[in-house]
Amino acid sequence: MNTLTNRPVILQVLPALDAGGVERGTIEMVQAIAEAGGMPLVASADGRLVPKVAYYGGKHISLELGRKSPAAILRNAMRLRSVIASEGVSLVHARSRAPAWAARLACRRTQTPFVTTWHGVHKESFPGKKTYNAVLAAGDRVIAISHFIADRLKRDYGVGDNRLRTIPRGADTVQFDPQAVRGDRVSAVLETWNIEDDGAAIILMPGRLTEWKGQGLLLDALAIMVRERWATRPWVCVFIGSAPEKSGFPATLESQTVELGLTSHIRFGGHCADMPAALALSEMVVVPSLRPEPFGRVVVEAQAMTRPVIVAAHGAAMETVRYGETGLLFPPGDARVLAEMIAATLNATAGERMTMGLAARENVLAHYTTRAMQQATLAVYDELLGTALAEALDQHLP
Repeated sequence: MNTLTNRPVILQVLPALDAGGVERGTIEMVQAIAEAGGMPLVASADGRLVPKVAYYGGKHISLELGRKSPAAILRNAMRLRSVIASEGVSLVHARSRAPAWAARLACRRTQTPFVTTWHGVHKESFPGKKTYNAVLAAGDRVIAISHFIADRLKRDYGVGDNRLRTIPRGADTVQFDPQAVRGDRVSAVLETWNIEDDGAAIILMPGRLTEWKGQGLLLDALAIMVRERWATRPWVCVFIGSAPEKSGFPATLESQTVELGLTSHIRFGGHCADMPAALALSEMVVVPSLRPEPFGRVVVEAQAMTRPVIVAAHGAAMETVRYGETGLLFPPGDARVLAEMIAATLNATAGERMTMGLAARENVLAHYTTRAMQQATLAVYDELLGTALAEALDQHLP
């Protein structure tokens, strides 16, 4: 505890503060810690979200914590020990493996409480990988972002109920609210997509341009829908998301689009800075991931915007989507069933789509809000520090 101010200082560590679910969750906790009366710190490399730390009342410390070599981890452990001492850090929260290894070493030396969150897929595909992953199961408290991840932590890493806390990610239901998106925002996003037919239904697929996210599968499904003439309305599918540096996957997708004869139907929108507006433009959101999603924040955000979702039936989607009520689930990898569900959603009445969308938003409001995630995470900090941050946030107006 910071004895000078009696204000708990919470340090979050991660590789960088660019766009992504881990990064956004970090910023959401910066906001919550500050609103609850704590002092939020973030140590990471730079990124587009760094200004948000100061905006919400925190402090960013620039450290290259993503390096994975043992020598780099040891150097970063020493740097974090210095930060813990100089900033009076009360607790360290690690969200990624390399930063977590450095943070764990620093916390052991300084006897600082250590919390981890398991965000990713983190496969065990080669010898030593499970050992490398295990640091995220080694916290004094271990946060799983879904029951799907919690089951894996119990089964494969032996995390007991005494340390494990399941805290689903959430949507900011103030930001992701269809009533809050103005027409000028929608127009600005639409202009970037170069869609000539104003009456075309927009099928949206948000996701990083990597093979496992399933963009290729969606193209195959759309080709089936065109070939079988299932859709009774004009449509355009927009892929939103950027690709890893030096990735050849975007070129592969463009070639596949041409080969399938879908060029007039497909747009690649790149990074989108206004996701609520993009979701507001869509008639449905498709998340066809080939591997199980640990949580799938975009599914929840789309539902918060009252949009029907069509999602591969594995991973945390089995928790966040109630089939036929708040969205549709299809067998993972099955392009034909996916095509049938897209066509059925296109051909449904506006009232039918809205009924599903409203039920989806109600489910998000009940179970998957950012505020609930923030408060539950602060309660984990309170367990270790003997503070009342969660109670203080509850008293703070959202």
